[in-house]
Amino acid sequence: MKVVTGWITGAAALAALTALTGCTPAPEPGWSGYAEGEFVYVSAPLPGALSLLAVQRGQNVARGAPLFALDAETEHQARAEAQARLAAARAGVANAGKGRRGEEIAVTRAQLAQARAAAALAEAELARRDKLVAQSFLSPAQLDDARAAAEQARARVAELDAALRVAALPARSDERAAALAAADAASAALAQSAWREQQKQQSAPADALVADTFFRVGEWVGAGQPVVALLPRGGTLARFFVPEAEVATLAPGQRVALSCSGCGAPIAARIERIATQPEYTPPVIYSNAQRARLVFMVEARPEPADGARLRPGQPLDVRRAAS
Repeated sequence: MKVVTGWITGAAALAALTALTGCTPAPEPGWSGYAEGEFVYVSAPLPGALSLLAVQRGQNVARGAPLFALDAETEHQARAEAQARLAAARAGVANAGKGRRGEEIAVTRAQLAQARAAAALAEAELARRDKLVAQSFLSPAQLDDARAAAEQARARVAELDAALRVAALPARSDERAAALAAADAASAALAQSAWREQQKQQSAPADALVADTFFRVGEWVGAGQPVVALLPRGGTLARFFVPEAEVATLAPGQRVALSCSGCGAPIAARIERIATQPEYTPPVIYSNAQRARLVFMVEARPEPADGARLRPGQPLDVRRAAS
């Protein structure tokens, strides 16, 4: 009888434990992942020797702070040459809009005065000879000579009068257009030279942490080679991997909680992206339970202030945030 009673008591306890377990909600499934940094690799589009490295690894920089500079002596000289060419082209434009110099016009006016005096003298001589021919004191041939001389004097007056008007005119429209085009070309060349010189100096595009530097002062840097790697504020996110059976329960905009060793309280993040194609769990997860399982990569971004608590490459445990 005692054996039966003990069996009934044990069964009742097992039933009670089973009932209690059934009432307790199952823990929310978690996923494995790691922190990822969206680095900005700052480079110059032109080659040159590194003449200045203004930052160090681990330093925080503000937007617009100088990062590095390459030797720009060639670009400086090219800009000076372009400035001189632009000044010459602008002088050509100004010159094309003017007439001849005042001194040259004064010479033409003096010549015109002389020609008018000579023309008056020739006209008087023609009139005198005309009377003498009428009186038979001169031959008609002598009258013809006087008439020709008077005609030449009048032509000379007309020539110098036209030259004086032309001297006051600017260059022809085609010449002025050519001078303007040359000035525009010189201005564009100066802008290019200034841009090339400016590109030899690079500054921080945003508030960021200097993650790494790749060259030392004096080393040659090729065009487009990164010199400084920056981790902008808000550039840290979480990448985790969700089994295909669970990925349908997630959507962009949902909140998750990130946990890691030494991070303190869980970090809230919001899902930004869910991969459209599956993959195998990457080896960096180091999880035998998830090895060779088909998963989808999910990216979630915390607030910038919270993201600063994460370090790229740091393993993370991710759970669905409590609603």
